[in-house]
Amino acid sequence: MILQTTLTLAAAAVAINFWLFMRCGQLRYSRKILHGDGGDPLMQRRVRAHANFIEHAPIFLILAGLIEMTQKGGRWLAIVGAVFMLARVAHVFGMDLDRSNPLRAGGIFVSLAAEIGLAVVAVLIALGHV
Repeated sequence: MILQTTLTLAAAAVAINFWLFMRCGQLRYSRKILHGDGGDPLMQRRVRAHANFIEHAPIFLILAGLIEMTQKGGRWLAIVGAVFMLARVAHVFGMDLDRSNPLRAGGIFVSLAAEIGLAVVAVLIALGHV
């Protein structure tokens, strides 16, 4: 069984993770921050944005993969996955700002909604209701 949706989402997650790594690295280099965040507020936000992606993406990918393995996924799973990834990118741009903003709030809200949605679908599949 080839999990096309999950494989594609995992590849997208790697690309986003690499981009986040590069953003942190470039800022670290330009501001001469050798370890940690160096007390720099923007570096702190970029490190947290990267960490936040690492905290959310694996759980989402696991759920997507398990749902796809049951063959209960389909086009809707790819759409939810794409929306999740776009929301994670929006969150990253929102984290660069030092104030509340719709990119950060919307990014996390949409991400969590997608995660919870997949969790509900997973439970319904497990109970035989889907």
